[in-house]
Amino acid sequence: MKFKTRTLGSLLIIALLLILAACSGNGNEENGEEKAEGSGKTSNQKITIFQSKVEISDQLEALAKEYKEETGVEVEVWGTTGDDYFQQLQIRLNSDQGPSIFSVQNVTEAERLESYVYDMSDEDYVKHIAPGMELKNNDKIVGVPYGVEGFGLVYNKDLISPEDVADYESFVSTLEKLKADGINGLGLAKDAYFLIGHISNYPFSLQEDHYEFIDKLTAGEVTMAETAEFKEFGKFMEAIKLNTPSPLDVTYDEEIGDFAAGKSAMIHQGNWAYGMLSDFDIDFEMGMLPFPLMGNDKMAVGVGSNWSINGKKDEEEVKAANDFLNWLSTSETGHRYIVEEFGFVPALTNIDSGDLDPLSQDVLDASNSGETIPWAQSYYPANLVPNDFTPAAQEFFLSKDMTGEELIEKLDAAWKNAVK
Repeated sequence: MKFKTRTLGSLLIIALLLILAACSGNGNEENGEEKAEGSGKTSNQKITIFQSKVEISDQLEALAKEYKEETGVEVEVWGTTGDDYFQQLQIRLNSDQGPSIFSVQNVTEAERLESYVYDMSDEDYVKHIAPGMELKNNDKIVGVPYGVEGFGLVYNKDLISPEDVADYESFVSTLEKLKADGINGLGLAKDAYFLIGHISNYPFSLQEDHYEFIDKLTAGEVTMAETAEFKEFGKFMEAIKLNTPSPLDVTYDEEIGDFAAGKSAMIHQGNWAYGMLSDFDIDFEMGMLPFPLMGNDKMAVGVGSNWSINGKKDEEEVKAANDFLNWLSTSETGHRYIVEEFGFVPALTNIDSGDLDPLSQDVLDASNSGETIPWAQSYYPANLVPNDFTPAAQEFFLSKDMTGEELIEKLDAAWKNAVK
C-alpha cells in the first residue's frame, strides 16, 4: 500500500512538473511567435533554391542575403554543375534531397515532376501572374514565371507600318515592294531556332488546343499537310524564300547588324535581340509586330522558366517557400530584383517595369493585356528543332524548286522521325 502511495505521489509530482514545463514552453513559444509576427521575422527556418538560369546566380545570392535581413529566414542557393540541370534536379528529388524551390521550364517537365510540384492555385500571390502565363498541370497552378519573352516581326518604323503586314496578301506585297527598292523585307538567320524553330511556332499555337493537336500529330491522327494553318505557313515560307536573301548565308550577328544599318526592314526575332541592337548607333524607331499567319494579330509570348515548390517537404518548409515567393512577387525589394537585377520583362501585373527597351515594352503590353498566343515549341519533342526541322528547312532554302507545300510535307516526315 505504501508502495502504491509513493508511486502515485511520484507520478503526481512528475505530472505537475511536466505541466509547468509545458506551460513555460508554450509561453516562450507564444512570446517568440508574437515577437516574430510583430517584427515580420520567422526564426529557425531555412529554405533552399535550385534553379537553371546561371546568368542570375550571383544576383539570386544577393537577393537571398536581403531576404534574410528582412525576414530572418535563411535562403541557400544551390548552383548547377553543368547543362544537365533537369537531370540533376530529378536525382536530388528522387533521393529525398530536393530543394524547397526549384525551376521548371514547361508543362512537359511539370508532368514528369507531377508528384513533387506543389499546387499553388490557392496562394494569394498567383493572382498577380499575367493572363495565361502561369504554369499549369491538370488545371493546377504549379509554377510562377520568372518573366516573359516574346518574338515576332521586329520592324523599322521608318520602313514598315502595322497595316503593311496584317495578313498574307499585305505581307507578300510588302516583301515584293521592298525587294524592288533594294531592301531586304525580312531577315532570318541560319541558327536552328532563328531559321525554323521560332517561326514554326505559329501554325501550332493557332490551333484551338495546341497540346491536343501535338498529341494527335505524334499519334499519327492528324498531319500538318492537311491542316489549314500549316498550308498557309508553307505559303508564307515560300514568299520569304522568293523575296529575301537566303538565311543560310546569314549569322545571327549579321541579321542584327543588317537590321541596325537599315538594310533589312524586318527580322524575325525576340525582345532579347535588343541587347545586341543597343550596341549600334540606330537612327530609327523600332517595335515588334505579330506574325500575321491566318491574320493573327497576337504576339507570341512565353516563359523561359518558372519557380515551383517542392510539395514533398514538410508543412513548415512548404509555408516558408510560399512566403518567399509571395515576398518576391509583392515586395519592393523582390520587384527591384526581378526588373533591375535579373533583367526580366515582368510576368506579374503588379510590377512597375520602369523604362523598358521598345521591344520588351511591346512584349509586356501584349502579356499584360492577355493578347498573346503561346509558345507551342515548348511542347515539341526533344531535339526536334536542331535534329529534324532544321535539315528540312535547310533543304527548302537550298532548293529553288521546293514549294512551301513540300516543306510542310518534309516537316511531317521530320516529326515522325523525331517521335519514332
